[in-house]
Amino acid sequence: MTRPVSADGANGFRAALQLRPGRLPRRWLNLQEYQSKKLMQESGVAVQRFYVADSASEALEAAKRLNAKEIVLKAQILAGGRGKGVFDSGLKGGVHLTKDPAVVGELANKMLGFNLTTKQTPKDGVKVKTVMVAEALDITRETYFAILMDRACNGPVMVGSPQGGMDIEEVAASSPELIFKEVIDIFEGVQDVQALRMAANLGFKGPLQRQAADQIKRLYDLFLKVDATQVEVNPLGETPEGQVVCFDAKISFDDNAEFRQKAVFAMDDMTESDPTETAAAKWDLKYIGLDGNIACFVNGAGLAMATCDIIDLHGGKPANFLDLGGGVQERQVYEAFKLLTADPKVEAILVNIFGGIVNCAIIANGITKACRELELKVPLVVRLEGTNVHEAKRILTESGLPITAAENLDDAAKKAVAAIHK
Repeated sequence: MTRPVSADGANGFRAALQLRPGRLPRRWLNLQEYQSKKLMQESGVAVQRFYVADSASEALEAAKRLNAKEIVLKAQILAGGRGKGVFDSGLKGGVHLTKDPAVVGELANKMLGFNLTTKQTPKDGVKVKTVMVAEALDITRETYFAILMDRACNGPVMVGSPQGGMDIEEVAASSPELIFKEVIDIFEGVQDVQALRMAANLGFKGPLQRQAADQIKRLYDLFLKVDATQVEVNPLGETPEGQVVCFDAKISFDDNAEFRQKAVFAMDDMTESDPTETAAAKWDLKYIGLDGNIACFVNGAGLAMATCDIIDLHGGKPANFLDLGGGVQERQVYEAFKLLTADPKVEAILVNIFGGIVNCAIIANGITKACRELELKVPLVVRLEGTNVHEAKRILTESGLPITAAENLDDAAKKAVAAIHK
């Protein structure tokens, strides 16, 4: 049964499912636009004809091969806002339309090898190494469609709106009655009646309704095939020639499925990722750099956020968010310390471990190994609690290392802040 979603509900699923996420840890797979389009194409989803080029001559040749009435040239970077971006070559805009293939070559020459700065890139921009040359199609009407995992429904749901081509949150706030949600039975899949109902709610009529329903089913097949957590198409458009086309798409993947999606994860573009976050991910550590000078070494995302907050409460500034996770081993502890001590801003390290699954003794052994081998030169405050904590404290005490013990998190934060003011 299709039902409208309230504004609050739309915002809720938006927040919970990270639609258009901001900065995220490296564990989230990053694909360029052309890579997502290729996956869609392989599943029979209708997309514009396109080629990929990494030189101006290749872009020119691709434009000629398309033999299209109009061509769109897009710089391939992960950050949004390409259309309004600026290159350090002087070219304005990372997306250009033209009817002349020769112009494609000229534009590509001003894109490739140059940095493109947008509202989402670092201030120096991101170097463009690839461009996508695609057939430009007229759009008579734009709709929004997404398939995503929803905890509240214990499985996948379809979400759609006849108002596409804009921020879905704006639609949810101004016209919540125009957002429709269809729960999918994970065992049965998308039924014909569901796909047709969603297509009708998106405003497709006559033969286009059946065509849109077919695209919806193909998108669900892709969703399952690649272990996606979200497939968002905005816009799912209608052309004057009577075609239903997925013009722009974002696909999010379940990183736990990497072992069976090796071909997809091999496409991961890490060139725009923070190098420290990328290095942390190799050891299954969740790291996000911050602007402070007290490094945080914590197990559990909630505890890590609380640690950052309490450091701030006592007048300090956290240098990072670092979550060790539950199955941490001694080598990961060592590698985490390497990452933290490599940051020149770090003036103290606060270790805050609450051992449930985590064995505190493993943490203690990793800490002492790291302190000795890395010749730690900044103050280290350690708060341990939980599994095997007495053995862990014995290891730290007998190590002879200048480690400051803390009784609880509040005590640890105070001591870490005090250490950098000595």
